[in-house]
Amino acid sequence: MLAALCLMALAAVVYCVCGFAWQGYLGRPAHVILVGGKAWSWTAAEPLFLRRLDLDGSPASLAACFGMLSVGLAALIPLGAGADRWRLGAACASTALLAGWTYPLFAHWVWGGGWLAQLGANYGLGHGFVDAGGSSSIQAVGGLTALAIAWILGARRGKYGPDGAPAAIPGHNAVLILFGCLLAWVGWLGLNSAGAILFAGAESGRAVSIAVNTTLSAAAAALAAAVITRVRFGKPDASLTANGWVGGLAASSAACAFVAPAAALMIGIVAGAAVPFAVEAFEFWLAVDDPGGAVSVHAVGGLWGVLALGLFARFPGRLPNVVAEPSGGPGGDSGQWLAQLVGVATLLGFVLPLTYALNWLLNRIYPQRVAVDGEREGMDLYELGAGAYPEFATHTDEFMPR
Repeated sequence: MLAALCLMALAAVVYCVCGFAWQGYLGRPAHVILVGGKAWSWTAAEPLFLRRLDLDGSPASLAACFGMLSVGLAALIPLGAGADRWRLGAACASTALLAGWTYPLFAHWVWGGGWLAQLGANYGLGHGFVDAGGSSSIQAVGGLTALAIAWILGARRGKYGPDGAPAAIPGHNAVLILFGCLLAWVGWLGLNSAGAILFAGAESGRAVSIAVNTTLSAAAAALAAAVITRVRFGKPDASLTANGWVGGLAASSAACAFVAPAAALMIGIVAGAAVPFAVEAFEFWLAVDDPGGAVSVHAVGGLWGVLALGLFARFPGRLPNVVAEPSGGPGGDSGQWLAQLVGVATLLGFVLPLTYALNWLLNRIYPQRVAVDGEREGMDLYELGAGAYPEFATHTDEFMPR
C-alpha cells in the first residue's frame, strides 16, 4: 500500500515536471517532421513545470489534471506484476521513467494531436487512431510495462518447481480483492467520461451512455469469466472472475462513447473470456510470474478494447477534439479498423521494447529485485522494518537463516 501511494505521488510530480511537456494537447505547440509533404507531430513542445499553462478550466488544463491521475493509474499496474519481489526504490525509479517519458510520449500520439491521431487527416484512415478513455494510453501502456517488469524480475522463489510446473500462490484476502474491483468500477465511470469528453469530443450528455456501456462491459466480462472457470474447474474462481471484471473495464475505455449497449456487452464477453486463458498462457506457457494478473487484465484487455473500437464504433460525423479528417468535412469510418491496428502494432512493436529497454538499463544501474532475504522475510519487514499484520507471527526464529 505504501508503494502504491509512493508511485501515485511520484508519477504526479514527474508528470507535472516534464511529462505534460511531451504530451501537450491538441492545437498547442508541438515538434513535427515532414514526411511525404505532410506534417506529423511526434512530441509536444510545452515548457517544463506546466509553465505557460493557465490552470483555469480550459481543455488543456483539464487534460493536464486528467494526465496526473491517469499516469498514476498506469504506474500502479506494474506493481501487481512485480509483487513480492520488486524493491520500493526501484519501483519509484521505474515509475519516473514511465511518467516522464513512456506514458506522455504515447499519450501525445493518441490524445495530443500526434501522428497516430493524424492517420485520418494525413492518410485517410477513418478518424485516425481513437481511444476515448485510455484502453491504450493507460491500460495497455501500463500492462506492457508490467510485462517488462515481470520479465526482468523473474519468477518468485518457489513459483516454479524443478519440472517447470507453476505452483499456486493465492492472494491472502479475496474479500479485499473483490471490494477493490467494486471501487474500480465507480472510478472507471468518471475516467471514461472525462477522457471521452476531453479527447474524443463527446458531449457531456453522453456521460449516461458512457456509464451504461462501461458497466455492461464489466458485467459481461465478470459473468463470462465466472462461467468459463465454472466449466473448466468445476467451480467459479473468485480471483479470475475479479480479473475478468477489471479486464472488461479496461476493454470498455476505448469505445465507451461510440458503441451501442449490445456492442458493449460483446466487448465485455470477449474480454472476460480472454483474461482467464491469458493468465494461464502467461503462467504456464511463457513462464511469466504475474501475481496480480496485471498483464492479462490491462495489456490484453486494453489491446482488445482498442481493436473493438474499430469493429463496433459508430461515429456521429466529425469528432470535435480529434485531428480534422481530409478536406475538413465529416469523415467516414472507412479505414478505422486499420488505424486501430496501427496503434496496436505501435504498442507491441515500439512501446513494449522501449519500456523493456529502459527498465533493463535501470536494472543494470540499480537492481530492481529484492535480495533473497527480503523474499524470505517478506517485503514489509525487509523494506519497511515493520509487519503489516503485527498481531500474527508470520515468521519465527526456527525458519530464519542462521
